[in-house]
Amino acid sequence: MIIDSDIMETTEEHAELGPDSEEEEEGSELSDGELQEAFSKGLLKPGMNVMVDKEKKFSNNVEGLKQCLADFRKELPWVERLDFTNLPAEDVLAKAEGREPKPSNKEINADDDFEREMFFYRQAQATVLQALPLLNKHGIATKRPDDYFAEMAKSDQQMQKVDSEKLIAKQSIIERSEKAKQLREQRKFGKKVQIEVMQKRQKEKKAMMSAVKKYQKGMTDKLEFLEGDQKAGKEPSQVSKKAANKKGPNAKRKFKDQKFGFGGKKSGTKWNTKESYNDVSSFRAKVAHGKGSKGGKKGKGGKQNKRPGKSVRRKMKNRS
Repeated sequence: MIIDSDIMETTEEHAELGPDSEEEEEGSELSDGELQEAFSKGLLKPGMNVMVDKEKKFSNNVEGLKQCLADFRKELPWVERLDFTNLPAEDVLAKAEGREPKPSNKEINADDDFEREMFFYRQAQATVLQALPLLNKHGIATKRPDDYFAEMAKSDQQMQKVDSEKLIAKQSIIERSEKAKQLREQRKFGKKVQIEVMQKRQKEKKAMMSAVKKYQKGMTDKLEFLEGDQKAGKEPSQVSKKAANKKGPNAKRKFKDQKFGFGGKKSGTKWNTKESYNDVSSFRAKVAHGKGSKGGKKGKGGKQNKRPGKSVRRKMKNRS
């Protein structure tokens, strides 16, 4: 920073200094200490300091750069260096789409991200095509063997512990999900089966009631409906054939008929007739008016013996 002394001096300093001192101070520069002291006294004001920019010098030491490059360069075989400097591979995609491929030596637009990345991609392809034959020639493997195991930062026990915990947690989540899914399916299926069973029972009950009513009304003399739900697991056709082959009543019915007879007319047997209404030979006044005995043992004096109470019976039992 260069500060002109004429600008910094105030009118008071001109009054104190003479013309000879002004000429001496024109070419002098103030030190930092003097500037700080003037700033503390308030002698420096805005507009009195002027910034001067120095031109930046750029050095292009070509010889020095070549010397550094020569120091870095080592005369080593390619196997030790594994470096390539080549142009990008042929643009196969452009050729397949019928477009005219751009020449390899043409400069690309650095601002076009796609064009720049494709250039790098094709250059890597060309490098691989040139490097693989050389690597195979020098006996350097380019593929990982099937039984290759890389050394890991963590031990196998730690990795197995982490993997097993993750697998167990994942497996438990899957099992819970499958179990819940199966329960939902079982509930749906069980409800469906229950509805089907109830409908089947209602249908069978309705059919049996209809058959019983028909039998009571004398519309049919078949008793197939008494066999129930086809006990032996036979089909309805088999049951009907079996019932059709039977002729006459079964053995139980025959035994009862032989023992008790065939009976007779049942309906209307207790109806009164003119003769039964006029017949009073079996009438007993004591029984009819409740004067007769209604059972029970009577003791002396014609009185009925009453059962002793619970406490009395307990005392009698204790005495015995």
